[in-house]
Amino acid sequence: MLMEEVAERNATSEREHRPSPIDVHVGSRVRLRRTLLGMSQEKLGEALGLTFQQVQKYERGVNRIGASRLFDLARVLDVPVSFFFDDMPDAMGANPAVGGRRSGGYGLSEAQEGFDDDTLHRRETLELVRAYYRITDPAVRKRVFDLIKSLAPAE
Repeated sequence: MLMEEVAERNATSEREHRPSPIDVHVGSRVRLRRTLLGMSQEKLGEALGLTFQQVQKYERGVNRIGASRLFDLARVLDVPVSFFFDDMPDAMGANPAVGGRRSGGYGLSEAQEGFDDDTLHRRETLELVRAYYRITDPAVRKRVFDLIKSLAPAE
């Protein structure tokens, strides 16, 4: 009987230490925005009064980000708080307490149809976005945008 209790306790302990999928998603959105801005984990940590190791833990979802810290992250990364929940898979946002309905009505945006979330994490995409925003002349930036759209196949 004692062995069964130990095994059950270990299984429970393992479940408790596994990051929540929502924490992992929010952390990946922090990493995405930080990377798009070309900001290091160290610089983000300095802006928040944290070590880069703490930023790493947030980005991996190992440590949960509290409301006030999420607010600070949104301010430093210049995005609305809702950004961190954008593109969350439907199953992740479902709340069984309200009939399994997705929490989309509470500021969570729907994922864009036909857009693979993995595309946002490719180095090529991040470099392209950084280069695009380094173009200081709005008219030139608009022309580059129109050029890229014209080269893509019609939807």
